[in-house]
Amino acid sequence: MPEADEDDEEEMPLSLRLSIADTLTLGNATCGFMAVYFTTTGILIPHLTGSQETGMARHSAATAVILMLCAAVFDLFDGLVARKLRSSPMGAELDNLSDLISFGLAPAYFVLVYGMVADDAHQRVAAVGAIVVLLAVVLRLARFSCVTVKDGTFQGMPSPFGALTVVSIVLLELPFVATLLAILGTAWLMVSRVEYPKPRGRLAVAMLTWIVLSMGLLAAWAFDAPSGQLLLQTGCALQLVMGAVIPLFATARRVNNFRDNRREARAAQLP
Repeated sequence: MPEADEDDEEEMPLSLRLSIADTLTLGNATCGFMAVYFTTTGILIPHLTGSQETGMARHSAATAVILMLCAAVFDLFDGLVARKLRSSPMGAELDNLSDLISFGLAPAYFVLVYGMVADDAHQRVAAVGAIVVLLAVVLRLARFSCVTVKDGTFQGMPSPFGALTVVSIVLLELPFVATLLAILGTAWLMVSRVEYPKPRGRLAVAMLTWIVLSMGLLAAWAFDAPSGQLLLQTGCALQLVMGAVIPLFATARRVNNFRDNRREARAAQLP
């Protein structure tokens, strides 16, 4: 009996030991939680208390989105580190839970608060949109754990990309109906079967560059820099364009591959 107890004491710490990749994943979750915090304290509470400090709301909104961008950076690097170094048995579960906070709860809550503070928004309808975003991320992450796809691709829009697209739609300040339809479309893309490339190599560098540039645009907007509003709207519009163009390219590639396969099959059947 004493020997069995000693074995249990030696095995338990191994399963609970965090790797470097796990630490980055926890940074992802922390950023997501802090994004919810700044959305609440800087946007929602001042609105409920009747404060008219638009500068504070702008700073808090920018901070919340920058934190989501930081979460995306952590999510990008924890995967790279996990492939290079050993990851713990908890790595995959920690990654899904952290993504749910940063790219499910945080953007959905951002949409919910938008529905409460925007002049032309409808709170209950916005709440439905927020729930759809949250459930889309939940379903996407669950499917990611169960479905095997070909190497180098994701099935459906990745949750970090989807979260940033959702907040970009809100920051564009479009009419409420257009905003809601665009948010629902993004949620559908996250649970669709459209193939998205995984951020590796040059694509990972391009994604990191875009995130850093987006942080700069948000900072310029938060501090009311000259043309800061225009720069932010341009960046948000580019995010939406990328979200719409990538599925079109992926669909065109699948159609071309299907046609090529049919031609090869017909050629093989000819005598």
